[in-house]
Amino acid sequence: MRNVIIDMINQKNCRSVMDYTNTLKEIIQQIALLGLWRSKFFEHAAFYGGTALRILYGLDRFSEDLDFSLLSENPNFKLDSYNQAVQEELASFGFNSSVTVKEKKIRTAIQSAFIKTNTKEQLFTIEAARPLSAALHHQQTIHVKMEVDTNPPGEFKTEAKLILKPIPFSINTFTQPCLFSGKMHAILCRGWANRIKGRDWYDLIWYLSNKIPLNLNHLRARLIQSGHIKQDDILGEKEIRILITKKINETDFSLAKKDVSPFLTDISRLDIWSIPFFLELIKDLTIEIA
Repeated sequence: MRNVIIDMINQKNCRSVMDYTNTLKEIIQQIALLGLWRSKFFEHAAFYGGTALRILYGLDRFSEDLDFSLLSENPNFKLDSYNQAVQEELASFGFNSSVTVKEKKIRTAIQSAFIKTNTKEQLFTIEAARPLSAALHHQQTIHVKMEVDTNPPGEFKTEAKLILKPIPFSINTFTQPCLFSGKMHAILCRGWANRIKGRDWYDLIWYLSNKIPLNLNHLRARLIQSGHIKQDDILGEKEIRILITKKINETDFSLAKKDVSPFLTDISRLDIWSIPFFLELIKDLTIEIA
């Protein structure tokens, strides 16, 4: 199994500790998905978010978390019942890891767990990375967060997608227009004035460049659930364009660049980022209603 991991790493052009670390993190994500698939997790849930876009559709930025949505509301769902399957799958590929649930003081619909493994230990097993691993502190770790929404907003569509590495397997995921809706909701509704997620804006470029339509029904369901619109509010293409235009005009894109740059291999593509650039970009926005 170790040879499979070496082959996956060799397919990447890793040159630095950061390159190897990001690649290892992505491999851990894919093995975790495999473990979840073996344990029948995807009979109850679907994969979504930036990592889904990266792994399933080739988004050219690294992503940190594994985000899932139950197919229907289930307050009794327990993410920790899948922890052992993920940990055993990682162990079968040579990763000495732990998978623990994050205990929350306030109960919410989002359940979280963390995959943790020692960065230096994993890099040392890769011959090409051994000289680089010497620069790491012995306690430095790779963390991958898994989150599942046990009270999904609904009005989404899913499909089966094939993943070929580390072995071929199939998972359940949101369709691309519904993935886009989740991203648009994040862009419109994040409330962190000084913690702008440049990753959201980078993904917006990807969706529009690939001519992915926005699923209106799922976006509406998300906005209603989060309290940003009411059930009887009108939400059509005109209203969406007004909302996204307002958000663009309020965004400090210098902060957005700083957020996303660690996840890119070529940061020069951020040079064009500005309010006028994004205002021009959203002219290509299209809507999927059905």
